[in-house]
Amino acid sequence: MPKTSSKCWPASPLAAAERAFELLTCPPAPLDFDARGVTGLPQRRLPLSELRRLLISESTCRPVRDRVWRDVVVRARRDGPAWVITAVGLAMPGLRRTAGRLAAGWHGDTSDVDAELLTGFLDRLRTVDVDEPRICGRLVDAGARAVKSAREWDEDTDIVHIGGAWSVPPHHPWDHPDWVLARAVALAVIDPDEHLLISATRLEDVPLHVVADKIGIGGPLAAAWRRKSERRLAEAIGLGELDWAPHVLPETTRRRRAAHAAVAPRRRRADRAASSTPGHRDPAAPAQQTPVMAGAA
Repeated sequence: MPKTSSKCWPASPLAAAERAFELLTCPPAPLDFDARGVTGLPQRRLPLSELRRLLISESTCRPVRDRVWRDVVVRARRDGPAWVITAVGLAMPGLRRTAGRLAAGWHGDTSDVDAELLTGFLDRLRTVDVDEPRICGRLVDAGARAVKSAREWDEDTDIVHIGGAWSVPPHHPWDHPDWVLARAVALAVIDPDEHLLISATRLEDVPLHVVADKIGIGGPLAAAWRRKSERRLAEAIGLGELDWAPHVLPETTRRRRAAHAAVAPRRRRADRAASSTPGHRDPAAPAQQTPVMAGAA
C-alpha cells in the first residue's frame, strides 16, 4: 500500500478522534444508528453526523439523549472499536469544550490535555452505569478528572525538580488497540468478524468459544481465522499501514475492499461447511495463539 504523508492523520488527539469518527460515515459501508422505536427522534436509521446534531440540539430532551447513549455504550462494549469511536465522536462537542476550559493555565503541550481527556473518557466508557442519567456528561467528567490528576502530578513534579520542569508525556489513546483495530477495518486489513474475534478474545478476555458461537462457527475454525487475521494485522502494523487513515482511500485499499467483499462470503461458506463435517479439524488451527495486539498501543 502506498504510504502518504503523516499530515494525513492529525497529530492532535481530539482531531485524530474526529477523523476516525468521520471515516465511519464514509462509503461503502457507513455506520448508522437505528432510531426506530426511540421516541423523540426520526423513526429511521440515522447517519452518525445527523445523530450528533440531534443529541446537542436543545429540542432533544435528556431522557432521549440518555436512551441513545445507553445503546451506544452497550454497543461499544459488545461490538468493539467502531462503536468506541462512535461514542467519542458523538461526545466530541462536549470534549472540545472541556478541553478548551482545562487548557487555560496549562503550561505544557495542549495535546497532553486532549490525550488525558480521551484516556479518562475511554476508561470510564467500560464501567459507566447506563441505568443512571446523564451518561455522556459523566463520561466527559471522567475525562476532565483525568486531566486534573495529570495536572496535579505535573505540578508536584515541578516542585521537586525546580530546574527541570517538563510536561507530562502524552498517552496515545488514538493508538489504543481499539483504534488500531478500527483503522484496520477501515483499510480492509481485517473484516468485522475478524476484528470481533481479536477485540473480544484479546482485549476483553471473552472465551474464544463464546465469540465463535456469536459468529456462527466452531472453535477450531475461529482459532484459525483469528490466527490468519492477526498475521495480516501484524504485517500491516509493521509496514506502517495503520499509522494513517485518510478521508479518500487509496486505490490499493479500494481494490482490497472489493476483493475482500467478493471472496469473503464464499470463503466463509466453505469454511463453515468444512467445519461441520464430522471429525474435521482445521489444519490451520494452532495449538497456541500468541496475541499480536500487545505491541499495537
